[in-house]
Amino acid sequence: MPATPAHTVDENLLTDLIGRLDLDRKVALLTGADFWSTAAEPAIGLRAMVLSDGPAGVRGTSFDERDPSLSLPSSTALGATWDPQLARRYGSALGAEARRQHADVVLGPTINLHRTPFGGRHFESFSEDPLLTAELAAGYVEGMQAHGVAATPKHYVANDAESERFTVDNRVDERSLRELYLAAFEPAVTRAHAWALMSAYNSVNGTTMSENPLLTSPLHDEWGFDGLVMSDWGAVRTTEASANAAQHLVMPGPRSTWGPALAEAVRAGRVPTDVVDEKLRRLLRLAARVGALEGVEPAVAQAPPAEDGRALARSLSAAGMVMVRNGRHGAGELPWGAGRLGSVAVIGHNASLARVQGGGSATVRPAAIVSPLEGLRAALGDDVVRYRLGAQVAEGVQPLAPASITNPATGEPGLRAVFRDAGGAELRTEDRTAASLIWMGPEIPAGTDHVELHARWVATPGTHRLGAAAVGGVALDVDGATVLDTEAVLTGDEGPGAEIFEAPSVSAPVTVGGEPAELVLRFRPRGGGTLAIVAVTLGEELVVHDPDAEIAAAAALAAESDVALVVVGTNDRIESEGFDRTSLALPGHQDALVRAVAAANPRTVVLVNSGSPVLLPWRDDVAAVLLGWFGGERFGEAVADVLLGAVEPGGRLPTTWPATGTEKAVLSGVPADGTLRYEEGVHVGHRNWLRTGETPAYPFGHGLGYTTWTLDAATAGAPTSDGGVSAEVTLTNTGTRTGRQVVQAYLSRDGGDVDRPARWLAGWTVVDAGPGATTVTVPISARAFQHWSPVGWATEPGTFTLHVGFSVADTPLTAEILCG
Repeated sequence: MPATPAHTVDENLLTDLIGRLDLDRKVALLTGADFWSTAAEPAIGLRAMVLSDGPAGVRGTSFDERDPSLSLPSSTALGATWDPQLARRYGSALGAEARRQHADVVLGPTINLHRTPFGGRHFESFSEDPLLTAELAAGYVEGMQAHGVAATPKHYVANDAESERFTVDNRVDERSLRELYLAAFEPAVTRAHAWALMSAYNSVNGTTMSENPLLTSPLHDEWGFDGLVMSDWGAVRTTEASANAAQHLVMPGPRSTWGPALAEAVRAGRVPTDVVDEKLRRLLRLAARVGALEGVEPAVAQAPPAEDGRALARSLSAAGMVMVRNGRHGAGELPWGAGRLGSVAVIGHNASLARVQGGGSATVRPAAIVSPLEGLRAALGDDVVRYRLGAQVAEGVQPLAPASITNPATGEPGLRAVFRDAGGAELRTEDRTAASLIWMGPEIPAGTDHVELHARWVATPGTHRLGAAAVGGVALDVDGATVLDTEAVLTGDEGPGAEIFEAPSVSAPVTVGGEPAELVLRFRPRGGGTLAIVAVTLGEELVVHDPDAEIAAAAALAAESDVALVVVGTNDRIESEGFDRTSLALPGHQDALVRAVAAANPRTVVLVNSGSPVLLPWRDDVAAVLLGWFGGERFGEAVADVLLGAVEPGGRLPTTWPATGTEKAVLSGVPADGTLRYEEGVHVGHRNWLRTGETPAYPFGHGLGYTTWTLDAATAGAPTSDGGVSAEVTLTNTGTRTGRQVVQAYLSRDGGDVDRPARWLAGWTVVDAGPGATTVTVPISARAFQHWSPVGWATEPGTFTLHVGFSVADTPLTAEILCG
């Protein structure tokens, strides 16, 4: 992949602009103007820069569903492609989306590692491996910045879990920092030249990251980072310590720990003036690159053509799906032949209510979502595909479906939202199309006391549980009668955005006939007149009164069908920003559902709709298992493509999937007394599984396709220009159709004085080939042979063994490489 050249800016011009401002005006530019933008300074031609969350979509400055955003598959799905070129296309699609949304900076990619599978936010990150993560992140950054939009790799550094993330002190030895956690970020800076970077909430080795020396070394002095370091939202907690560190921008604003306090510290001599000038220089350099500085040519004069985002979302989803099992006794179950299917049972809550993205700040509002049920019905017909819930997954109040509600004022689909002050006076009215609503910062009218949601609702006759997901006072009227009046109280870790990530549900039974019901929800958010976030969902809480009977009905449907697809997965209370998981088990009765369906129909395929590993105790009892991740807005179409053989599942595991979750190789992300010690050192992920000798459910790198392959020969070639080597590998597609394979190269070293993993990933090549033999090159960089020593990067002289295969547990070919 060609490197993106660094973009240079006229530094003399920046010096001149800085010199035109007094101290107070300089300092004012170093805190955000609001939640999503930087401050403008007309005197020097600086406009505000708009920031937007990533990493799998670009929301812009609001959660407004009336301005929808492209929703790509989760980062774990991209990680499963093992394909830096696809990562570049992924970043490019988001760069084009950012331009459409008028955003200058996107907060992504997330480069933290899957240190433990319990991480609640792992769907935002790529892999457990630093090399795989680094290569994909660099491609993402290059693709995005080709559109003149700044990428912001995050969260620097060692923000690998959510537990106590605002205060935890992660204790990591220097070698592990360099070889794992910093290594994952390095190419995004040194090769892709990221224009911005985000410092994390957590501390590393006793110092919070917004003040940490790691911001200077290696980021600036060794890697040559010339971009801007912004804080995670609310992560800068001091004035002088953070200002004297290589932290350049505090977000959000306008109030922060800098501002007037920083100006006072400069005047008192506690923060040097040139430190403030350097921060402003980096802010102006970023502005110049993204086109926010008047009279300066931006880094990209003409962006590349935008891809069809929906088509890319569909193809990326299929490319990242990992088939970990296919058939029994040597006979493959998949792909299904569409013409040979008379009846298909589709079962599972996630089949109809699919999770296509993770929870938290990564959330976007796509124009439409295709579920697996819808995708298969479109491909096979309603007469072939029949559905049953089987087991509940989504918990709490879920938003009312847009098709079920009508705005009583306009008669159009949706609802009316009315902001009122404490006296009941109307401040603003909005006509919305969704029942889950979020407003932030300046979107909230001054003086707001409460919000009313008005909708006309049509539902199947019977008793439903209606209510809200929110934090604050909730009252619900149905046809003029109050059925709910209570306080929804937040429990757990209260950090930024908790009203969005962890809002509790409150509901009450409501009996309706066939006529539309008039709903009025009154929501009084906590915070009084200083509201930063208003988040409320008007919805229904599903209740399955007899789970065993529902499972039995699903099994009966499977028994009378040719094949069965069971879609299992997680919900937003299991995988989301803000908290880690306490169990890897599938929620609810999903394991019992799979067992019952598999017993009823031996041709049962299970699709796993989760962002990161879950336990699959029935995995050997079903015909096939396909990991779909959070598959983006066209997920269901991609599922149909893969199941019916239009494309093959292209993914390989970017992270080891445990069998029980209790194995010694599974690390903890839970701090003890505020400290989390990374005692495993460099033995993370598959490295730790090799060290303990335990067998996971599925190993790192594993994945099956619709053809078969043999590995025929591997040789270590001549040294490359960077001091590495190129391995030449011959493999043969022994099947009858074109397929995709990932040829993986690992290194090991017997003896020596350095504590090393049993094997570690050194390189790989993605192969698309038809039947017959193919020879490919697997590049292995000099860094793969190096370790971090007290004097820096070093290569221990001696013989390394190259292992080539299709997963870390399947490396039949070896070769010797002599170093030094």
